[in-house]
Amino acid sequence: MTANGARTAGLLDRTRVVLEEALFAYRGGPYESRLRTVRERLDAPLRVAIAGRVKAGKSTLLNALIGERLAPTDAGECTRIVTWYQDGHSYRVTLRPHEGAPRQARFTREDNALEIDLGGLSHEEVAELEVQWPSQTLRTATLVDTPGVGSLRAEISRRTWELLAPDDEDTPADAVIYLMRHAHRDDLNFLRAFHDRQVAAPNPVNAIGVLSRADEIGGGRLDTLASATRIAARMAGDINVRRLVQTVVPIAGLLAETAVTLTEAEVAHLRRVADLPVKTADDLLLSADRFRERLPELGLTSIERDALLDRFGLFGVRLGATLLRRKVAGTATELSEQLTERSGLRALQRTLDSLFFERREILKSRSALLAVDSVIRAAPGPATPRVAGLVEEIIASAHPFNELRVLASLRAGWVTGKPAVVAELERVIGGEGTAAHLRLQLPAEAGEAELMAAAAESLARWQRRAENPLTRYELSIAARVAIRSCEGVLAELHRGRS
Repeated sequence: MTANGARTAGLLDRTRVVLEEALFAYRGGPYESRLRTVRERLDAPLRVAIAGRVKAGKSTLLNALIGERLAPTDAGECTRIVTWYQDGHSYRVTLRPHEGAPRQARFTREDNALEIDLGGLSHEEVAELEVQWPSQTLRTATLVDTPGVGSLRAEISRRTWELLAPDDEDTPADAVIYLMRHAHRDDLNFLRAFHDRQVAAPNPVNAIGVLSRADEIGGGRLDTLASATRIAARMAGDINVRRLVQTVVPIAGLLAETAVTLTEAEVAHLRRVADLPVKTADDLLLSADRFRERLPELGLTSIERDALLDRFGLFGVRLGATLLRRKVAGTATELSEQLTERSGLRALQRTLDSLFFERREILKSRSALLAVDSVIRAAPGPATPRVAGLVEEIIASAHPFNELRVLASLRAGWVTGKPAVVAELERVIGGEGTAAHLRLQLPAEAGEAELMAAAAESLARWQRRAENPLTRYELSIAARVAIRSCEGVLAELHRGRS
């Protein structure tokens, strides 16, 4: 196990000890079941919720991440219900009503999306749905599809608020992917509420922003996603957004979903457009109406044209046809890979890996400690001081939590300094990911010798800053955390040699 892995495994072990103490203190009481559930979550996949305003593209993005069209993307009943997607040995849907026992729900797969029979119940009568589906992605993370924030119907939005920002309970999600078109006030209010109130709070470590429907920016030109990348970078640098999410990643969700589920028949239909003269194709793709109605000699029926628009959008049809025409891709597999990369999905997956999944043990421990903290505050008893002391001991002494506190202070503007120094500090403490090359701003293929030299240089720099009497107090405290981070990287590299 790497040094970083050993540290996080030790953190989970210490968290289990706290949970055992809490379970002993609250045995036989109303909080015992809640604490047992929290303990079980430590060994389960990371729970990642996908949230955002109505029509932000949440279900479409979920399908793209899973690699299958499971979540319904229309405005049907099921899109108004919190739905959990988790790995399972068989295909199963469980319906949990507000009143009565959970029961299995019948479902069918229409147009490759699940159609779930609510058994005569309305969406108001269903608390949540749980979809078990054999999936490699879902072995790593349980994904939670949530109703839209800011819905015209308040009770629909309230479901997401109650799940991810409850007033008096711990949220069942370890992290959130939040989709937004711009930094709307409702988006910022929701993200503020989602952040922990007690453990290392406030902190953006468990939230990532997504600039959704990026293909609709700039009129759907071929350089649209480059424009969206620049806009996302500006959003991520906005101090109001920066305090609430780690970063903002642009993604064309519809194109991403289609890319990972692309068929040879769809490629054949796109090739019809690609075979047209460039000017003719450009004129045809000026608008959706033109594409539907003009050039009957194209050889595509109105149903086939509508299907292409539904699956790709106008931008996706234009991009796919261009890639085929330029011989960048020829087969469905090649085109799928190109569209997946260009949609922003690969960049989002890399971001999720570095900021969520490499930190899964830290995020799980953090969620569990928050849950214990909320219980002892809600129901203090004779054993409360001991349990609270154990929670505080972990939070104060565990280096990963110290990194999170400094990251929060940086994002809030409480730790300041020269821009280059602040940027380096954020990287070193894992603000861009916990892998050694990310902390040291080196390429992924950097060798051991290069990593060790860079880590030693970084360690020396932060030691000088910590000891310099001219360094501001807040930065000197943060520098000591950076020193520990550098020492951890060096220990990990030395351990890798043995």
